[in-house]
Amino acid sequence: MERVDIAIIGTGPAGVSAALTATNRNKSVLLLGSREMSEKVAKAHEIRNYPGIPMVKGSDLAAAFRDHLDRAGIAITEKRVGAVYAMGDYFALQIGEEMAEARAVILATGVVQANPLPGEKELLGRGVSYCATCDAPLYRGKTAAVIGYSPREEAEAAFLSEVCSEVSYFPMYKEETSLPEKVRVIREKATGIAQEDGRRIVQTEKGTYAADGVFVLREAVAPDTLVPGLEADGPHVRVNRKMETSLPGVFACGDLTGTPYQYIKAAGEGNVAAISAAAYIDTKK
Repeated sequence: MERVDIAIIGTGPAGVSAALTATNRNKSVLLLGSREMSEKVAKAHEIRNYPGIPMVKGSDLAAAFRDHLDRAGIAITEKRVGAVYAMGDYFALQIGEEMAEARAVILATGVVQANPLPGEKELLGRGVSYCATCDAPLYRGKTAAVIGYSPREEAEAAFLSEVCSEVSYFPMYKEETSLPEKVRVIREKATGIAQEDGRRIVQTEKGTYAADGVFVLREAVAPDTLVPGLEADGPHVRVNRKMETSLPGVFACGDLTGTPYQYIKAAGEGNVAAISAAAYIDTKK
C-alpha cells in the first residue's frame, strides 16, 4: 500500500475535521472509521451549540459530515486498526490482515468507555487479541471465545466461525444477536480472562469457559494499547496546545484528549491536529 502523509483514525467530528483540513493542506489522507460516523453523534437527539447549524439532529449532522467528505473526495476505510507502530521516519498501521504506512498519525478514536477486563492486558498477544481478521488464522481448527461490546462486532464472530472449530460469543449488550447457528451465544457478562493449562479462560458472573483464544472486540482500543509507548492519562491521551502527544508524529484530538466532551471542541481540535501534523511533515521534508 502506498505511504500516505497522514493516517486519521476515527470519523467523529474530530476525525472528519482533521481529514478536511489535512486535505486542504495538500496532504494525502487515509481516513479510518465508519461511514455511519460517530455513533455518539448519529444518536444525538438534538445539538444546539454547533455554530451555523442550530437545533440540528445528530443523524442530520452525521449525514452532513459524510456529504462534506464525499464532496472533498475523501474516502473512508471501514476496517479496524489493531495497532500503530513507530518505524523511524514513518508509522506502520495494522489494518485487519493488511499493513498501511503514514508519515504522521492523528488519533480521533473517542474515549474507550469500558475498562479492561482483569487479565486482559496481561494476556494480550498471548492468547488474547483485539482483531479477529488479523489473528483468526492462528486458531484455524481450534476454539475461540469472543467478548463483543456492540452488535457490530458480530461480523467478526461470524468470520471466526468459518475458521475455528467452535466459537462462543459473549454479548456485553442487551440487543438481540444475529449470528450463524455455529456460534454459541452465552448470555453471561464476562468479568475477567485467565490462563490455565495453556488455554485461556473466560470468567463470567455464573461460570468459566475455556478456549484456545479470546477476542475482545470494542469500538475502540485503549490509546496506550493501540500505540505502544504513548503517554496516557487514564482513558485520555496527554497532548499540548498543538495536539502533539508524547510520540513525535502522533497527534490526538476530540474526546480522546479529555473533557469537555463537546462536538464543537472536538472539531476544533481536529483542525489544530491536522495543521500540526502537516507542519510536522513539512519540517521532515
